[in-house]
Amino acid sequence: MAQLWGGRFTKETDQMVYDFNASIGFDKRLISQDIQGSTAHVIMLAKQGILTDTEKTSILEGLKGILEDVKSGRLEIDEKKYEDIHSFVEANLIDRIGEAGKKLHTGRSRNDQVALDMRLYTRLQVTETDELLKELLEVILTTMEENTETYMPGFTHLQKAQPITLSHHYGAYFEMFQRDRQRMADIYKRMNYCPLGAGALAGTTYPLDRDYSAELLGFYGPTLNSMDSVADRDYLIEFLSALATVMMHLSRFSEEIIIWNSNEYQFVEIDDAYSTGSSIMPQKKNPDIAELVRGKTGRVYGALMSLLTTMKGLPLAYNKDMQEDKEVAFDAMDTVKDCLTLFTGMLKTMKFKKGRMATSAMNGFTNATDAADYLVGKGVPFRDAHGIIGRLVLYCIEKNTSIDALSLEELRSISDKFEEDIFDAVSLKTCVEKRLTVGAPGPEAMRQVIEKHKQYLKEDTIGNLMRSK
Repeated sequence: MAQLWGGRFTKETDQMVYDFNASIGFDKRLISQDIQGSTAHVIMLAKQGILTDTEKTSILEGLKGILEDVKSGRLEIDEKKYEDIHSFVEANLIDRIGEAGKKLHTGRSRNDQVALDMRLYTRLQVTETDELLKELLEVILTTMEENTETYMPGFTHLQKAQPITLSHHYGAYFEMFQRDRQRMADIYKRMNYCPLGAGALAGTTYPLDRDYSAELLGFYGPTLNSMDSVADRDYLIEFLSALATVMMHLSRFSEEIIIWNSNEYQFVEIDDAYSTGSSIMPQKKNPDIAELVRGKTGRVYGALMSLLTTMKGLPLAYNKDMQEDKEVAFDAMDTVKDCLTLFTGMLKTMKFKKGRMATSAMNGFTNATDAADYLVGKGVPFRDAHGIIGRLVLYCIEKNTSIDALSLEELRSISDKFEEDIFDAVSLKTCVEKRLTVGAPGPEAMRQVIEKHKQYLKEDTIGNLMRSK
């Protein structure tokens, strides 16, 4: 058992206690960040005269060799031999370069080391998630641009409400995922400060240059309270909260695709690559990716609630409970990235049955509001117009027809205010195109929004943050 703290103890830790305490099984994925942080620490120590240039060179070469050997498979991370990734790196460094390796930990605690590793790893995950969200937005925007005149019903309460376009419907999800990207940028700005040098909780007596360490690692600067530095997991809770919101948006979109894919709707056809069949029913083509994305949402919610619960009663500063941040966070990060990748692929290859969508809009009285507005234009008070159209809809239901399929005589039997121009007023094309206010589904309004979205996607949001200090 390779331990960093054995001097105080006179006998071996019980094997079950050791296994329960160990984190190597999951924190081994932090090896790149651990060596990245150690590299910056060593360069800073040498700059401050705490290490000699010879020691610096030897340690840096050793660290580089360990990372290369792990990535190539020449060096295995033995989970039975090491307690955590930090002890693995340090023990192997000492084996390779001797006494100089023992100086790696000078001016540093495992508390600020793990705080740094997790912050570096989370920062990387924020940028990778942001990029996947951008790819999803690009696919959504392409569909929007191609379907400004693809008519479909808009819904409230899962009841057909008013006619819209597919472009407009997709535009709602563009707004959601755009806000998700904005949250990624917000998280990046708040978390991008370096805890290295905070020590166990009270800093160190060594003359460290924390600003220099932060600069080497791409942070805006050092954290300003050593206790908070090692005890803070707010950035991770924020990220998990943002991931939970991403999954909520993906789940809502998945639910609609599942409905649209049903035999009753038949609005879309999901590509074979993103569908599966039944083991017993040969006719089935199931929307499994959408269903799994919807199902995995609860898993990400669980990670957020787990970490919130872990942190809620912890006194300052570091407590071993905080080791529980990693497994749930890693799983949530992996889950969201997988869901975004697969969902984007499913959307990109999905086909729309445009005729079916338009027919559904015509058959669902989605033009009833426009018929009422028509009567208002003829001088009928809106409340009276509302009642007239309600009776008209009831008449259509009894006759199993639609408003636009009635004759003028039938319409005038309900109200003598109807004229020949009613048919143009309640056509899908008119109902959609005359809605030109900002945010409405009219094609011209949508084209203006699409241009704004194009400009937004040209911006390198987090890239700009990475370059700013």
